[in-house]
Amino acid sequence: MGTCSAPTTKPSPIGRKWAALLSLPLWVVLYLNLEKLADLAVFGLLKMPSGSRFGEALRFFLFEVPKVLMLLVLIVFAVGIIRTYFSPERTRRLLRGKSLFVGNVMAGALGIVTPFCSCSAIPLFLGFIEAGIPLGVTFSFLIAAPMINEVAVVLLFGLFGWKTALLYVSTGLVIAITSGWVIGRLKLERFVEPWVYEIKAQSGSSEDGRTPFAERIAAGLAAVKDIVSRVWPFIVGGIAVGSAVHGYVPQNFMASIMGKSAWWSVPVSVLIGIPLYSNAAGIIPIVQALLEKGASLGTALAFMMSVIGLSLPETIILKKVLKLPLILIFVGIVGTGIMIVGFLFNLVF
Repeated sequence: MGTCSAPTTKPSPIGRKWAALLSLPLWVVLYLNLEKLADLAVFGLLKMPSGSRFGEALRFFLFEVPKVLMLLVLIVFAVGIIRTYFSPERTRRLLRGKSLFVGNVMAGALGIVTPFCSCSAIPLFLGFIEAGIPLGVTFSFLIAAPMINEVAVVLLFGLFGWKTALLYVSTGLVIAITSGWVIGRLKLERFVEPWVYEIKAQSGSSEDGRTPFAERIAAGLAAVKDIVSRVWPFIVGGIAVGSAVHGYVPQNFMASIMGKSAWWSVPVSVLIGIPLYSNAAGIIPIVQALLEKGASLGTALAFMMSVIGLSLPETIILKKVLKLPLILIFVGIVGTGIMIVGFLFNLVF
């Protein structure tokens, strides 16, 4: 006689989704006690002497890694839900037919919440051109989308506070709007590869706004799984470098290179940042450590924006649809905007 095994039951998708929401109170309690737990681990369990370089570096690492990852999970989940309301086709419809400046403002704002990075440049460019969206408006979107993303905002909020995060979002938005507007006014369509205007981009899937909210929650959970799984090594690596800077790099050394007194620090930081390739997860913890060692806010912010917003892979990808003069103009305008932001904040702060 065969044996009968008890049926295994798995939690329903809806049950898993609501369990994620109900775990929020536990998230809050743990997040508020991370600093105490880091102190307990380093100075209590490991008996590290207070003030030692290695002890301070280790404390920095053990405190910042879980804090950033927890913030990232929460915000990516929320943004993942928001993104379900913005398909590529809906984004194109929202931007189609708008006047130049209004279109630049809308494109920059949409770039903050839509799920596109610099690697999406070609299909987005084709879709926007096919939809009749002006070139300058397209560039406002392509600048804002990679520069102002949820990972950058989460890390800045967690490491520096809401004022710095808001400052980053607002200045990035101004750069995206202004750069797109200038490119639009210069009438540079002749520097777009001719085949771009001849191709018919495929229409994206429509979004009727009737998606059940349970499915939107599922999309938020999927975004967490996708994004966090891809960026956590950069977060850990960036914080590890930041921890080393925090514990071992002399303060006077960094202040002499990236301090307010060095007028050339802003353009040099932008020139260094443009050819580098990193994302917000890797670069922001390093910027935090540099600031703690005496680097000025404007210089550090300019360096970070140039790394995130003017990455070398993005320019290589754009070379397939744009001619070299337009790419150089694009890099020059955005780079100039970033330097102005750096000088401004060094002057004010």
